[in-house]
Amino acid sequence: MDASQAHERNADQVAYWNGPGGQRWADRQAVQDILLAPVLDILLDRARPAAGERVLDVGCGSGASSIAFANRVGSSGRVFGVDVSGPMLERARQSTPKGAPVDYALADATVYPFDPASFDLLASRFGVMFFAEPSVSFANLRKALKPSGRLAFACWKEPRENPFFMAPLQAVYKHVPKLPPQGPEDPGPFAFASEERVTRILGEAGFSGIAMEPHRLELDVAIGRGMDAAIQGTLEIGPASRALEGQLADVRAAAVNSMRETLAQYAKGDSVLLPAAIWIVTARA
Repeated sequence: MDASQAHERNADQVAYWNGPGGQRWADRQAVQDILLAPVLDILLDRARPAAGERVLDVGCGSGASSIAFANRVGSSGRVFGVDVSGPMLERARQSTPKGAPVDYALADATVYPFDPASFDLLASRFGVMFFAEPSVSFANLRKALKPSGRLAFACWKEPRENPFFMAPLQAVYKHVPKLPPQGPEDPGPFAFASEERVTRILGEAGFSGIAMEPHRLELDVAIGRGMDAAIQGTLEIGPASRALEGQLADVRAAAVNSMRETLAQYAKGDSVLLPAAIWIVTARA
């Protein structure tokens, strides 16, 4: 994606998701779909997509959420998946069954000219926390909803409630410097952790009836394949992976040993179940 097609303040995100980072996520599509399936199940339950509806799936990534919504709305409905990542959208198009009622666009939802008042549901699984100016982004998205339209998305709660992210990272920090700190409103996984901030953003964008429902889960980072698979996953994507970038082999080996010791606490058979906490956010247009 050309950064000139995006909101100027989203340029860094466009660059990341179209570079090696985005490609790593696309390469892990099959694993991530299994790992995050419990989140998608909760989102579908709260979003209530119905036959014949039109769904706008923001930050659709490699397509799992768009395909799931398409299964609910059926042939009389339609899903429009939007993402800034070329590698992930390529994987989405490969994964989507032929004839499924799904269209994709490589676009920044902050500025994309959606058809006004054309969608029944605006939804996202972890795709809306990366906007630099989220009030502007959601204002543009709300225009795409019908007056009767609704919103439902999943986002992460704060880091201390998410050993899913933090347990491997803290193990790595025994061996490498900490990543640069992120401000609470900087784009990133935890940008929507604050209930007050999310409510303010959506209110500024014109949404009403805003509700945030907390959910606690255990996510199997091994996806039933044992400790080695869990370690491999943390080395491929996520904050622990970023913290280890460019480190020497002996440092990486020591960090892997520490991760193995830490993750052993969460192992149950061939699963490694890390606690995670999310919000399901709902609102009306």
